[in-house]
Amino acid sequence: QVQLVESGGGLVQAGGSLRLSCAASGSISSINAMGWYRQAPGKQRELVASITSSGSVNYADSVKGRFTVARDNAKNTVFLQMRSLRSEDTAVYYCYATGVATSDSNYFRSYWGQGTQVTVSS
Repeated sequence: QVQLVESGGGLVQAGGSLRLSCAASGSISSINAMGWYRQAPGKQRELVASITSSGSVNYADSVKGRFTVARDNAKNTVFLQMRSLRSEDTAVYYCYATGVATSDSNYFRSYWGQGTQVTVSS
């Protein structure tokens, strides 16, 4: 069974920074892409940033230039460095992993973390 565990959320003032981490554990052979979604109250879940195993990255327009996604393939861990935070960044941030191959299955699957709250006070 694959599990994704996030850490690093919290309360920060506008203009501040936070760093989220997400570690995937289990009988993992490889992971294609990892990244972060977020969901604010009353809004749909949206993609924040993603990174492939080869290092290709993608960002939502709203976070370009402020957020940086990185990955440690050896540790199956993805990070999200968030700078210049704004009140509109307040949301629950979810880590995800797609194209996950495990030693006990012939299928690629996707997994989600439990979510971590990020609150930016203005």
